[in-house]
Amino acid sequence: MPAFTPPPLPSEDKRWKIVNGTMRKNGFARHALIEALHTVQSSFGYLDDESIRFVALSLRVPLSQAYGVATFYHYFSLKPPGKHTLTVCAGTACYIKGADNLIAGAEKRLGIAQGQTTKDGEISLMTARCVGACSRAPVALFDGEVVGEMSREQMLEQLERWAVE
Repeated sequence: MPAFTPPPLPSEDKRWKIVNGTMRKNGFARHALIEALHTVQSSFGYLDDESIRFVALSLRVPLSQAYGVATFYHYFSLKPPGKHTLTVCAGTACYIKGADNLIAGAEKRLGIAQGQTTKDGEISLMTARCVGACSRAPVALFDGEVVGEMSREQMLEQLERWAVE
């Protein structure tokens, strides 16, 4: 039986070399599916059809299995993120301190539900189960920067600043 030859990279984009490196490090083994998809997500910001197909082909897993993993795990996104991302922690401490009010305010202001991106592609609204800053509840992350003791007004002010950029 001839040795496995992985497929060529989808493009010259250097991020594909990072993805390929993750799969190579794992010997292009099927068990590396989640790790490879994580690498795609962190490199490109989301998983598109091309990336899922490339990983499935490279690891010799059925395309249905790759899509199953990509759609099952909450971490993976099949749509590109917005230019900015607001993530509201919905963990127990944050929820008790008003995270639901923050989420409702953001949904109303942006006209989208959590997990979605505005039509103009500017802002994505996400929630997290816990960000590990419970003593500062409620917590929001603005483009990954943690801000504790967040009020609805402070959050809406930041959304306005993003809107006028």
